[in-house]
Amino acid sequence: MKCVMFYETAADGLSQAPSHYPAHKARVDEFARRGLLLMVGTFANPAEGALGIFSSRDAAEAFARDDPFVLNGVVGAVTFKDWNEILV
Repeated sequence: MKCVMFYETAADGLSQAPSHYPAHKARVDEFARRGLLLMVGTFANPAEGALGIFSSRDAAEAFARDDPFVLNGVVGAVTFKDWNEILV
């Protein structure tokens, strides 16, 4: 079962994002390289947040736990939803 992770941007998160983006991007690349992160991106309006699709809930929770965007207040809230993928 896959897991969809939703990030809500913190009130002042967009102003903080550029300084933490390189470390966040390195984490994205690492999880993608390992096959744990399948898709990721912001919504059309980045102030509304972003989502990621992970290979499992464990992978999604591990990603968020040490993500520089979460640790440094770019993200105000994280939500996880298990997802039954039907097209492969």
